[in-house]
Amino acid sequence: MRKRYIVQLIAATREPERFGLESIKTDLMYGASPRASIDLYKAAKAKAFLRGNDHVTPADIGFVLHDVLRHRIVLSYEARAKGMSSDEIISKIVQEVPIP
Repeated sequence: MRKRYIVQLIAATREPERFGLESIKTDLMYGASPRASIDLYKAAKAKAFLRGNDHVTPADIGFVLHDVLRHRIVLSYEARAKGMSSDEIISKIVQEVPIP
C-alpha cells in the first residue's frame, strides 16, 4: 500500500493529468525518474526508523518527499519565469494524490 502511494507520487510528476493535475502539466519539463521511487522509499524507511516505527507510514513519506524530489523534477521555462519552485509543484501533487 505504501509502495503504491510512493509510485503514484512519482508517476504524478511524469503524468500529472492522470491524477487530476492538468494545471501543473505545463509547469513540468521532466518528472522524477522511476529510481526516485526507490530513493523515496529508502528515505521514508530511514525516517520511520528514526521516529521509532518499524514500518513506513504516509507521514514518513511526507516528511522526506520534498527533500527527495526537489532536485529530481525539472520545471519548464514558463514555470521558472513565473517564479515557481519545485516545492510548490510537489505540494500540489501531495494535495491531489490520495493518501492510502
